[in-house]
Amino acid sequence: MNSVALVQALASAVTLVKQRFPAARANLSPWRDDPQTRDWLEEETLDLSFHFPGWSPRLECRSLLLQLRLKRPATSHSQTAPELLGVLMRGMTFDGERWRMATMGDWQPEGSHLPQGEQVRQLREICRDLFVLFDDSAASDTAA
Repeated sequence: MNSVALVQALASAVTLVKQRFPAARANLSPWRDDPQTRDWLEEETLDLSFHFPGWSPRLECRSLLLQLRLKRPATSHSQTAPELLGVLMRGMTFDGERWRMATMGDWQPEGSHLPQGEQVRQLREICRDLFVLFDDSAASDTAA
């Protein structure tokens, strides 16, 4: 993270998820730090995970992974938050992915075990709020 704006946006993203799923515990670096994982590192993404205390039957998962696809500012020393291009959410268990939802197309989850309707609505609200959050961060940075 190379800007205050990005750190603030990240903290706000965690808050957005925790407001809707208070039992979730945030993990800001969900991947292992080993050579194989580093080979798959994407500089244009911000990866977050949220773990539930046990099983979440309404979400049909134990963990919620979020990948925020970003467009970084043109200069590496910029203090503006990056633009949010899209969100990929994945519901995970120890067995792997149960469902995924992307902010492409109709924003519908797909997979073997889908979350309940109310949770799908909350997941979509999180995505909408993330776009607003990053938009507001960028707007306030340019106004300063």
